[in-house]
Formats: sequence, C-alpha cells, structure tokens
Amino acid sequence: MALIDRTKRIDRRVLFLLMAAGVAIPMLFQPMLVVHPSPIVAHIFEKMESLPEGSKVLLSFDYGPSTVPENQPMAEAIARHAMRRDLRLYLVSAWAEGQAQTELLIANVFRGDYAHKTYGADWVHLGYKAGAQGMINAIYGAFRNLYTTDAAGTSVDEIPMMRDVQSLRDMDLIVDIGSGVPGVKEWIQFAGDPGNIPIAGGVTAVEALLLYPYYPRQLVGLMGGLQGAAEYEAALVARYPEFRDKSQALRIMGPQYVAHALIVVFIILGNVAFIAEKRRARHGRGAGGAS
Repeated sequence: MALIDRTKRIDRRVLFLLMAAGVAIPMLFQPMLVVHPSPIVAHIFEKMESLPEGSKVLLSFDYGPSTVPENQPMAEAIARHAMRRDLRLYLVSAWAEGQAQTELLIANVFRGDYAHKTYGADWVHLGYKAGAQGMINAIYGAFRNLYTTDAAGTSVDEIPMMRDVQSLRDMDLIVDIGSGVPGVKEWIQFAGDPGNIPIAGGVTAVEALLLYPYYPRQLVGLMGGLQGAAEYEAALVARYPEFRDKSQALRIMGPQYVAHALIVVFIILGNVAFIAEKRRARHGRGAGGAS
C-alpha cells in the first residue's frame, strides 16, 4: 500500500517534467521509428506507382498554418513521389491560406530537390481561386474558364502542360490535402463521383474519422494525421531509399509516440491507485463492522 500512497502524492509538476523530457529528448535525437503503412495509406502509394509517366495529378492545398505539422509532410511526400515518377503535377487551392502552404512546398521541393524539373512542363502553380466547392464544380466542367492564368499571371495558353487540360476529367488522380471545408469530401462530391475521377486525401487526425466511410469505393486511400503522413513516407522510403533524409513525419513521430506512451502509463497508474484505494476503503469498513 505504500506504493499506492506514494503514487497518490506525486506532484503534478513531476508529471509535467516527465512529459517535457519525453517530448524534448526524441526531438533532440530525432530517431527514425519503424512504421508500417496501413492498407488505406498504401493504396495511395500504389496508385501513384501505377500511373504511367506523364500522367496528370492535381494536388489541392486546402489547409492553413494551424495544421501544417500534420498536412505539410503529406503534401511534400506526394510532390516528391510525383516528381520521382515523372508525373505532371498541378498545384491548386480552394483555401486562401493554402496559397502560402503551396509556396512553402515549392521552396522545399521544387527549388531544392527538384530544381532540374521544368516549370510548365513538369509542374505548375495555378494558385487559389475563391468559391469553395463552387470552384471545384466550376473547374470540373471547364477548367480553363476559371484558371486563365497561373499564380504568377502567365496565360495558361503559354504553359505546355495546360494544353490538354479542359476539365477535371482530364486528371488521372486528384489528391486533396485538407483540414476542413471545402476539403476531401467536397472533392469527392463535386469531382470524384460525377466524373469517376480517382480521389485520394490527407487530413488531420480529427477529420479522418469522418472520411473513413468513403473508403474504398469513393476514396483511393486516406492519410489520417501525422501517423498517416509517416506511413506514406515509410512506403516512399522503402521503395526509394534516397528519400530517407527528407522524411519529416517519420522524425516527428518520435515525440508523439513517447508522449502517448507516457499518457497511457499515467492513466494506468492513476486507475490502479484508484481501484486499490477503493478496495482498501471497503476492507476498512468491513473490519469496522465486524468489530
């Protein structure tokens, strides 16, 4: 019973210090944890692998700065995979905040690892258009009516990879990285379902639960939260080891795993102490009645 009494008297500041250490140490050493892709994530990877060279992939940035730790690794993994497979990548956004996240990806991926790729032939930044799901509906029928220029103001008629794009039905795959509305659900409703266009997604862990019912009939696959991003990176590294040093989510997972493990331990200890205290109280009452 002495252990139970000590457990009950633990200062909450000790728990806070343990949690801080559990997060800080993995962040400092950045261990690469072993992650195995789940089927719902692996199906996105295999879909990307199955596309012939030159296939058209639309990547939509429908999230803001608040969810960058979960969403940005997903977007960058998809972009690197597309460039490694020599696919053509079309960058758009149905969120105004998504424009900045697109620019971040361009700086990290296209101006760094894939500076040799040609703008307008291998990838294009078409930018943000207002209208939410109305924007998706508009480009489903007439892409070039809404996107007359790229994000820099260059006419789409001058961009080689736009010449054979008239509607979303010309896309071989749409990948939406989102954290709200419009997002994956709206891309399914206004593009995937009516046009029979393959849709894949990446969302925050909270939103993923609402989208699982769409898989596998209406969604090729779904990356849910940081875990989903890490699973996609794990599949990418397994097939292309050169991406190991570019894996953001796999490195961030260390602090998350440790933090979750500590929380579980604290919960177990708290419940054990609570149950033991109740039993001790019952036995005390029983002994008092017997006397």
